[in-house]
Amino acid sequence: MSLQGFSLTQVPRAPHLADEPLLEALRLALPDRAIEEAIAAADAREQRRRLLPARLVVALVIAMGLWARDGLRDVLANLVAGSCERDPVAWRAWHLPAKSALSQARQRLGPKPLFLLFRRLAGPAASADTPGAFLFGLRLMALDGITLDLPDTPENARAFGRPTTDRGERAGAFPQLRLVWLVEAGTHVLCDLILRPYRCGEAPAARRLLRSAGAGMLLMWDRGLHSYEMIRAALGRGAECLGRVGKAIVLAPEELLRDGSFLAFVYPSPTARRRREGGILVRVIEYAIDGPARPGRQERYRLVTSLLDPAEYPAATLAAEYHQRWEVEGTAAEVKVRQADRRPAPHVRSRRPREVVQEVYGLALAHLAVRLTMAEAATRANLDPDRLSFIGTLRVLRRAVPRFQRGLASPELAPLLSTAC
Repeated sequence: MSLQGFSLTQVPRAPHLADEPLLEALRLALPDRAIEEAIAAADAREQRRRLLPARLVVALVIAMGLWARDGLRDVLANLVAGSCERDPVAWRAWHLPAKSALSQARQRLGPKPLFLLFRRLAGPAASADTPGAFLFGLRLMALDGITLDLPDTPENARAFGRPTTDRGERAGAFPQLRLVWLVEAGTHVLCDLILRPYRCGEAPAARRLLRSAGAGMLLMWDRGLHSYEMIRAALGRGAECLGRVGKAIVLAPEELLRDGSFLAFVYPSPTARRRREGGILVRVIEYAIDGPARPGRQERYRLVTSLLDPAEYPAATLAAEYHQRWEVEGTAAEVKVRQADRRPAPHVRSRRPREVVQEVYGLALAHLAVRLTMAEAATRANLDPDRLSFIGTLRVLRRAVPRFQRGLASPELAPLLSTAC
């Protein structure tokens, strides 16, 4: 029996399924040709007939991000259940491999096919009509970073490091991986990501993510990512920027504007500031927010932006829109809490560094599938994607994969539109 044609979204091409939003979103997120091309580009195709060909292992690693609470054999069983029931003759010679065989298959595959697949498929998904995705005609993008706990093995600790507590005197319980990503604010779709050991800072990785920025984007970031180099690199890519800066950053007013903002120069160093050399002109917006958790106390914000015209880009609008960046931090909760859903175990299950990298890219691809499904459903229903439930869609996808394979998928859209969490 051959599994060369296996697909995570394998279904009969029945006419009544052609307009099924969930099926179309799955095909868009994980197209068959892209998987084949990623395997070929990574030179990871099997040299002989195997029980676990590369295509099935790629699907397995992605499915690990959909059924994160289940063991590897259970994930694989969920993944092929519908196909086995629909075509028992073709699958008669196949049996569920042992856990050790699954681990060996993952080691043979390596991380490169998942990396190439993510790089090919990730990118902005919002259309011009998507609510909350654009401001002043600019696509809203956010840079952010998280850490993921890894199994406590010597290999993971050496490769990725671990946090320290008590002023560096005690090591944390788990090794950690640092993940920095570029997210489309309107849809929460991951557009690019970089994996780094815990000991590496977020800011250098964030600057590398600007490789995926371009004209027509408004990049938002928090004060920890602010730097002269960040602004210069963003402008060099043709993008605009809106970022928060810390109190220690010196921003001397050059011109006061009628909306209360002012123009100032950002310099590469204190020496350059004294000499007034190499500065980048930005607009500074200062404001305060009353903290509901601390009545009577205000938190002060300073934003810098490359959008200099107060008439075309009002300060109040930019200040209000900047806080959509905080919504994007919910992406971290989706990956670490709702999608991983593996308490009290670490967020990642792999015990070796190469498989850690492979699994994280599979987790990102699974998140991409969920978020593209939500974006597709929202577009068809003319809704803001923020109104849809991530965990509700994740549960629907878990049920849908085997149902699609059986050819029994329901055309109803209603389950995708739940706002319950």
